[in-house]
Amino acid sequence: MFGVGEAFAMGGQPPAGGEQPSFLVQFFPFILMFVVIYLLILRPQYKKQKQQQAMIDSLEKGDKIVTSGGIHGTIVGVKGKDGILVVQVAKDVRIEVSRGSVSRVEGEGK
Repeated sequence: MFGVGEAFAMGGQPPAGGEQPSFLVQFFPFILMFVVIYLLILRPQYKKQKQQQAMIDSLEKGDKIVTSGGIHGTIVGVKGKDGILVVQVAKDVRIEVSRGSVSRVEGEGK
């Protein structure tokens, strides 16, 4: 039988001219991975951010909200251009929170 060295010595002809695959063929797997990552991870994340921003922009007096800290309350007013919300959490108990700290709306306003 043949040894390893003899098998390599008897091998076929090397590729003609040492041609390399085209640029597109070489980077196709990377391009495909980027497209898959975009479709499965980045696009849904951008969509969720857009929905969150739309929800924050639509907050108005009377909305029942939950903050990111878990505080439940009703918006009773808005202060200044920064959009500080005055939230009533109990009778005669009001706190000020920023719009960005609202995580969800539980009920629509008046």
